[in-house]
Amino acid sequence: MTDQKEKAKKRKKSLIEWGVIIGVIAFLYLTGLHTSIIGTLQKGLLATGLIKPSIPSVTDTFPEANRDFYMADEEGQVISLANFDGEVVFMNIWATWCPPCIAEMPSINKLYQQFDESDNVKFVLVSMDEDFEKAKQFMEKRGFDMPIYHYRTKVPGTYESSVIPTTYVISGDGKLMMEKQGLAKYDTSEFEQFLRDLAEI
Repeated sequence: MTDQKEKAKKRKKSLIEWGVIIGVIAFLYLTGLHTSIIGTLQKGLLATGLIKPSIPSVTDTFPEANRDFYMADEEGQVISLANFDGEVVFMNIWATWCPPCIAEMPSINKLYQQFDESDNVKFVLVSMDEDFEKAKQFMEKRGFDMPIYHYRTKVPGTYESSVIPTTYVISGDGKLMMEKQGLAKYDTSEFEQFLRDLAEI
């Protein structure tokens, strides 16, 4: 009888523990806090420097990047990726509901701050949020001043990634130099130099 009572007691304790865990998870998802919490944990992972984009070798061959699609900026002005011909483009596909996107955004912002208008390196952050206002509020709340856009036409196959975040680097002569699916730490001296070499700064 004692064994049965002990087992019943352990079972009850286990059910209570699982109930608390499920309750906390449900609370985080219902309030939307799960995104920022998971993003913060992933930001800590990025701080280790273990997840970095692989920089392509100059001996690699690179496909032509499709620039024939349209985006709108925060003011509603519609532009094409072709507007950046002759300039290196760092294009990041992201969303406010995506924890790894949130995790890598500070490193992208730090990288962005290393360049100015004369550097021939343009940052294009394309929000996948259905409500573009959420993307604007996210950037403003965190003090990021990077230019953000949202798609205005169907995305060409080149950029139809099933994973976000996905980051592309396109050279000034229209070659797709890099595609990185998933989060990464971009504010490294090696990656900055990679962009500068492409732009011949």
